[in-house]
Amino acid sequence: MNAIHLNGLRAVEAAGRLGSLAAAAEELGVTPGAVSQQIAKTEAQLGRAFFERLPRGLVPTDAGRLLLVRLSSAFAELAEAVAEARRRDESVLTVSVAPVFAARWLVYRLNRFADGHPEVRLRIDATTKLVNLDTSDVDLAIRVGAGHWPGVRAELLLEQEVFPVCSPALAAGLREPADILTLPAVIDEHAMFSWEVWLKAVGLSGAEMTVRHTFNEASLALDAAIAGQGVMLAWQTLAGYAVVKGSLVAPFGVRAKTGFGHYFVTSASRREGKAALAFKRWVREEVEEGMRQLFAIPVPSAALPSSP
Repeated sequence: MNAIHLNGLRAVEAAGRLGSLAAAAEELGVTPGAVSQQIAKTEAQLGRAFFERLPRGLVPTDAGRLLLVRLSSAFAELAEAVAEARRRDESVLTVSVAPVFAARWLVYRLNRFADGHPEVRLRIDATTKLVNLDTSDVDLAIRVGAGHWPGVRAELLLEQEVFPVCSPALAAGLREPADILTLPAVIDEHAMFSWEVWLKAVGLSGAEMTVRHTFNEASLALDAAIAGQGVMLAWQTLAGYAVVKGSLVAPFGVRAKTGFGHYFVTSASRREGKAALAFKRWVREEVEEGMRQLFAIPVPSAALPSSP
């Protein structure tokens, strides 16, 4: 009997769990055609069909359902074993954060963590991809959302608040919130909120911003605002450093909650190590200090709202 290759079994498991060749191909990093070939080869080797190919996708046969239960369990155990092997060095703490959080907040502060915790070596995994914290080598993630991710512990770090930011030159012409409508806006097209969140907070609900540039990455939109190309609706961890340093101005002192927050996300089944607990404590202290600095900056007198 020919040996059954692990890649074929992996293709069967991914396709059965995800319900389509395209989704399985994306997860496995191959083409849908390659997944289809691997499944067909495995079916031929084992002498039975594991899927019905229907217009709505792949539907497991009775034999397929029995196999998939065992395969999913087996691959989960393999992934956990690999993750445990990767975690053998407890001095390394792997933290998963969004690239924009890493670039605009974390990198400015890492030296302070290193100085206070020389026994811990950080490995920063900058990605927006959600990882399986039970089976990956990631010890801790920081994510923005509503906090309702299944199968994990989510601990609120900071409620997200948004506010306009622009270059000092653009801010000089602002007197009251309605003046913001005269400025072009730079937009992060992947933002989970719109300008309406802030406009409603200042009594301008329904007003429209004039869009100058749209970016697929928040950090680029912030750079455009720093360059004086328009006004951006930003949040604390994105724009705080630039506002404190004076390269951006938050002209009106009005911050609007989005309903989202920054959360620490950890495995619900794994015990947190000392390094993870130390990192979380340090991040909280840094966030609190950063918010004190940000909110201590006086609102520019030229941009204060007019008295009623």
